[in-house]
Amino acid sequence: MKSQEIRSKFLRFFEDKKHSIVASAPMVLKDDPTLMFVNSGMAPFKEYFLGNAVPKNNRIADSQKCLRVSGKHNDLEEVGYDTYHHTLFEMLGNWSFGDYFKKEAIAWAWELLTEVYAIDEDILYVTVFEGDEEDGTEMDTEAYNFWREHISEDRILKGDKKDNFWEMGDQGPCGPCSEIHVDIRSAEEKAKISGKELVNKDHPQVVEIWNLVFMQYNRKANGTLEILPNKHIDTGMGFERLCMVLQGVQSNYDTDVFSPLIREIETITGKNYGGNEKADVAIRVISDHVRAVAFSIADGQLPSNTGAGYVIRRILRRAVRYGFTFLNKKEPFIYRLVDVLSKRMGTAFPELKEQKQLIENVIKEEEQSFLRTLEQGLVLLNRIVEESNGDTISGEKAFELYDTYGFPIDLTALILSEKNLKLDEKGFNEELQKQKNRSRAASEMSTDDWTILTDDAEEEFVGYDTLEANVKLTRYRKVTSKKEGDMYQLVFNLTPFYPEGGGQVGDKGYLEGTHGDVVYILDTKKENNVIIHFTKNLPEHLNETFKAVVDAKQRSRTECNHTATHLLHQALREVLGTHVEQKGSAVHSKYLRFDFSHFSKMTVEELRDVENFVNRRIEGKLPLEEMRNVPKEEAIAAGAMSLFGEKYGDTVRAIKFGKSIELCGGTHVKNTSDIWHFKIVSEGAVAAGIRRIEAITNDAVKDFYFENNRAYFEMKDLLNNAKEPVKALQVLQEENSNLKKQIETLLKDKAKNIKSVLKNELTEINGIQFLAKKLDLDAGGLKNIAFDLGSQFDNLFLLFGTVQDGKALLSCYISKELVSNKGLNAGKVVRELGKYIQGGGGGQPFFATAGGKNPDGIDEALTKARDYLI
Repeated sequence: MKSQEIRSKFLRFFEDKKHSIVASAPMVLKDDPTLMFVNSGMAPFKEYFLGNAVPKNNRIADSQKCLRVSGKHNDLEEVGYDTYHHTLFEMLGNWSFGDYFKKEAIAWAWELLTEVYAIDEDILYVTVFEGDEEDGTEMDTEAYNFWREHISEDRILKGDKKDNFWEMGDQGPCGPCSEIHVDIRSAEEKAKISGKELVNKDHPQVVEIWNLVFMQYNRKANGTLEILPNKHIDTGMGFERLCMVLQGVQSNYDTDVFSPLIREIETITGKNYGGNEKADVAIRVISDHVRAVAFSIADGQLPSNTGAGYVIRRILRRAVRYGFTFLNKKEPFIYRLVDVLSKRMGTAFPELKEQKQLIENVIKEEEQSFLRTLEQGLVLLNRIVEESNGDTISGEKAFELYDTYGFPIDLTALILSEKNLKLDEKGFNEELQKQKNRSRAASEMSTDDWTILTDDAEEEFVGYDTLEANVKLTRYRKVTSKKEGDMYQLVFNLTPFYPEGGGQVGDKGYLEGTHGDVVYILDTKKENNVIIHFTKNLPEHLNETFKAVVDAKQRSRTECNHTATHLLHQALREVLGTHVEQKGSAVHSKYLRFDFSHFSKMTVEELRDVENFVNRRIEGKLPLEEMRNVPKEEAIAAGAMSLFGEKYGDTVRAIKFGKSIELCGGTHVKNTSDIWHFKIVSEGAVAAGIRRIEAITNDAVKDFYFENNRAYFEMKDLLNNAKEPVKALQVLQEENSNLKKQIETLLKDKAKNIKSVLKNELTEINGIQFLAKKLDLDAGGLKNIAFDLGSQFDNLFLLFGTVQDGKALLSCYISKELVSNKGLNAGKVVRELGKYIQGGGGGQPFFATAGGKNPDGIDEALTKARDYLI
């Protein structure tokens, strides 16, 4: 059975059971502070489990893209070494929100597996929760009894809290679960040991394929459990593992989900899968990782140096490293797999086809960048080896190579072993742990339970129409972090405060009580469909009515910038072409940032045309036309643009200014004339095929022109109020250029004269021509003289010192013959003598330089140079 048919049968089965089939949510989360990525099938439905939203249908089924590479659920280091762990995987799931419960979930799971998929009952085992004394929970006899109706009791196993109790996080909905395991070993192996002995023992052929979670508790901040008023079903079946079972193979990588990618890797690298264990691991790593990276880019997350982007970059670099080390691929090749991936999975996930060119461009550029890093790292590692004594390389140095330059530690260890050297792994791990502790301390946060004042699940946002409202506090909780200290999160029955989302920053403002007390709202965010207001302290009288007031000036400036991003998007498509698509934005009160797909740097003319296009629409005084709570299909039919990677509900809001129309939940000006003016301040590359424009509007433009005007008059003043300052500057540049040429000529003549003098000052020490001297030359002059003299002697040791711009500089030259025969090293010399000028440096064994902030130390450094020859 092909993988596409396996997926389709699952969805059709639950559609027949009255489930709504929904598309996979974007894998990259943008409005959940607790997660970077969707790491389980239930993540997109958290708001339903928490009771913060009501689904259109209480029964849902889907195939959800998931990524497990960070935090609690992290399978990254296992990927490639076994046959069933992945970074990206599909989770087939069926969900019930307060509708059916254990009986139906268990019966339908059994029916699908044994009747629809025709899996032999004799290879299946199930587990149930045995209870936990610490939590005060008993064995899940309800699930046990339901399972007895379908499977023999000797195949129903009891599991502890670790394996059979599923929790959303440290707090929140949770409950016991039943796992379904499959034993696909040979008959001979089964005869030796029963499958029940291998369940949850990490055996590659006795694996869990489906987990049925029974959400019936809520975990409070103090660790205790309370019964949920509504009980839910949350199931997740590993699609890749299911394909392994149904296709009769012993590895996920032997299924048609991965085999086309593996065949393409074989073709590109000339390596045969199954021929060498290390190469096999590399091939599995690459075939897995390219999926994770491609889907992430398609969902709007580009590789970067921070946050979710860093995770994606790390995954891709791991794949590049395995190709580099074990498949001998020294040039980009992973991007070539995207074509195969999009053909195989593009039907189920059309974003792969639609974003294929972008995905290929980004991956190729990232590969090229990291391969350069590897080359640089190899040079640095060789230098560390040269400078080290003994057969063990410092863990601290290896960590610096890993942390500062991104050079993988396992590659460091491999190269050292080839040189018969050891790595101080303990020292490395200590440095790594210190970094983790620093990171953990910086991000550590404790969150109290919500204190409920009023049972009001329907929080209303009124901020599109007003910046003030009378509100009631419905719940609050305290959060504590090292960075922010104690903060309070407040939820109201209604609010005019816009929560951060869609690139737009959250509103700020204040809360005023009837007694005149004021609480300042420092930020507004949305978490699991709840608008949360951040404050440093609680109101004095919690149960009174408050006046909530948004900072009107900041909101107005932010609205100007947000509307400008819509007009900018339209302008870019008009000027550059309809291939332009928004790839991210940041809308602040002071500026806007807009990322978009485009293949080349914009010209001055194109930037001018875009600016003019936007400003003509500002001058045109286009009114806001808004459609609220309309079906998504209706808005799209009306011409509204939707953005890749954004999660939209069944009903949406569309914003229209003239011919610009987009799906958007943000706040906007009532008329484009409110923007006053639009000015681009920068344009540059973010990644391959992705450009970024930063721009300003309104008051920021006024400040921009005021500052430019001030600078212009200051420049004129320096030019003696020249009538044509541009021409005056050109004359100065020409004069400066001519003077530089004259100075270079004079310095060359000076160097020639100095060289003949220095040659006569050489002193022979133990057969070596030696000179240590302070000269009045720049770094280039010192190097030229050193190499000129070096061409005349094969036993030369020079150390020159000079002062440039108040800083000290040392240059050391040692003939290559002395480097090889005497073991002298210029890099080591300048590093050691650099302490006298309070600096440091390095270079090659025959020529190196050091800089420092203490010119007075030059003389002592020159004196100490003689010690290297005695």
